[in-house]
Amino acid sequence: MILSALLTSVGINLGLCFLFFVLYSILRNQRGNITVYSPRLFGERKTQQQDEFNLERLLPSPGWVKRAWQPSEDELLSITGLDSVVFMRVFIFCVRLFTFAGFIGIVVLLPINFLGNQLTDDISDLPNKSLDSFSISNVNDGSNWLWIHFCAAYVFTGVVCYLLYYEYNYISLKRIAYFYSSKPQPHQFTVLVRGIPAPSGSSFSQIVENFFTEYHPSTYLSHTVARRTSKVQSLMNDAEKLYRTLGHLKSKNHQQRYKRDGFLGLFGRKIDLVDHYEKKLEDIEDNVRLEQSSLAGEEVPAAFVSFKSRFGAAIALHIQQVINPTEWITERAPEPKDVYWPFFSSSFIKRWIFKIVVVVAYIAITILFLIPVVVVQGLTHLDQLETWFPFLKGILSLTFVSDLITGYLPSLILQLFLKVVPPIMILFSSMQGYISHSQIEKSACTKLLWFTVWNIFFANVLSGSALTMVNILLEPKKIPGMLGVAVPAQASFFIAYVVTSGWTSLSSELFRLIPLLYSFMKRLFAGKDDDDFEIPSIPYHSEIPSVLFFELLGVTYFFLAPLILPFLLVYYCLGYIIYRNQTNVIDYND
Repeated sequence: MILSALLTSVGINLGLCFLFFVLYSILRNQRGNITVYSPRLFGERKTQQQDEFNLERLLPSPGWVKRAWQPSEDELLSITGLDSVVFMRVFIFCVRLFTFAGFIGIVVLLPINFLGNQLTDDISDLPNKSLDSFSISNVNDGSNWLWIHFCAAYVFTGVVCYLLYYEYNYISLKRIAYFYSSKPQPHQFTVLVRGIPAPSGSSFSQIVENFFTEYHPSTYLSHTVARRTSKVQSLMNDAEKLYRTLGHLKSKNHQQRYKRDGFLGLFGRKIDLVDHYEKKLEDIEDNVRLEQSSLAGEEVPAAFVSFKSRFGAAIALHIQQVINPTEWITERAPEPKDVYWPFFSSSFIKRWIFKIVVVVAYIAITILFLIPVVVVQGLTHLDQLETWFPFLKGILSLTFVSDLITGYLPSLILQLFLKVVPPIMILFSSMQGYISHSQIEKSACTKLLWFTVWNIFFANVLSGSALTMVNILLEPKKIPGMLGVAVPAQASFFIAYVVTSGWTSLSSELFRLIPLLYSFMKRLFAGKDDDDFEIPSIPYHSEIPSVLFFELLGVTYFFLAPLILPFLLVYYCLGYIIYRNQTNVIDYND
């Protein structure tokens, strides 16, 4: 990639970022978008939708930046919880790290790379100069200047270790303080027991009580056996929706409460919707009582066992209860709102089978994703593109078109393909037998991180520089040398990727296009937007892998291609401000 192609990509993405910022600052002030841009405040009813027109609401304003910066960390902790604070500390760590790395890389390493003459580029034609001229590839083989890169790498490693230690110690102390300042919660005294042996002549409840009374007599307190209540839960959900609908109807005037019961509400007799829904609610309550009275025989081999102290719960959690490892399996009990019920009654073997299926599916989708990676790498090499499509030679000869294709289009296509991966990882994780939503998100986060590292980093490196040398992969001894050549060669692609996937994606997170369209369509067709409103949370399972992947790029290319460092620093500064704003007005953890 040449310098003009990079500048084209930077210009396009800067324009998109500015557009998103302007649209956000305007749309967030509109009365109908409160549930999109201030959902936490709306959920707490600290702000209300106002009908009066105000011209100032149509003017863009940067006031949200100041409001995002104002809350202290303690205020953020009390508003959004510990998860958001730890997430913001990741950005603080990266800003500190790449501020130091950017100074060393731009002031010291970049001039050394640029003044090398390993690559024969014309310095006078700077816009058409290859970005490889700013990388370590331009330093002569065996040059003494490489000792500076060597020393810089060691200093940078020391700074990384120190900052990691500092942040780990800081977050650990913050967690301990948060734990001691919080009230004791029931789940801290409880463990989940699965794989309870099938009863013979007695119920699961009696077996659990006899077992823990015998083996944990001094700490055992009580237990609750899980039951199949899918019908009850479905009825409860229907009742909750009807309750919200009734509240919405009662807030309307008297005429809007009536509707015809015929086709499309145009024919038939008029009925009072409030009375109609109240009768339906009474019927659901009767059905719930009926289902609850018939649950005695619906026990499943899982139970929540409570203890008199946290210590007693910890002992039961960390020791094997019986010789057979597939029976009496203890796990940490999730919070009540965090429970994921589908796999509570699953056997140990069934869960392992599902895990194997997920591993196979994960490998399959990882291999399939190589197809768009190869296509993207073909776009970064115009000579290959002209070979595959000779009829495009005329168009590709235009400077702007070639800069657009090589500088902006590849990373955009890759980012669009990546958008479908997080939901797939959530689906895979939900099939592995986890019993809480937080475990599912953590597993999906790990899967997505490794998927990103392989398919975006290694696959791009290998397909870009070793597509015609697949046989080298069969000789593992040559792989380190091959990576040593291939990784610096892909620096230009990853710089463009940081700009497109980093800057623009962050701005789109601020703009919240999908929730905005959903809210608009709901108001357009349903005439309401807040009856079944739920406060959303930041999707950490998709955001954390992106943040860590850009950190990997910065650490890898610190001395190989230091030109990437300013772009990463801008990304983390933007991310810090944007996510402080999002956690303050969107994320809310009870």
